[in-house]
Amino acid sequence: MAKPLTKTQLVAALAEEMGADKKAASAALDAITGVITKEVSGGGAVTLPGVGKIYCRERPERMVRNPATGEQIKKEADKVVKMTIAKALKDSVNG
Repeated sequence: MAKPLTKTQLVAALAEEMGADKKAASAALDAITGVITKEVSGGGAVTLPGVGKIYCRERPERMVRNPATGEQIKKEADKVVKMTIAKALKDSVNG
């Protein structure tokens, strides 16, 4: 499996794709990240065309097991960030 791109590598690739300098690409990436974070943390969802949909889902209170001791404990309800991958991306990866 290939190593994931670092932020520096992603900014360089984005700058090349945009035909802009790395400073502008970094600002664009930070802006996109900020918008996604604000929207999802507020309970909304963001769709990235061709990539997928990022959203927040609530998990109910549940019983979990401590793997070290085997003890059952109650875990409070919480939220988790999920992502559904777009069909176009799945199809491009699989063939």
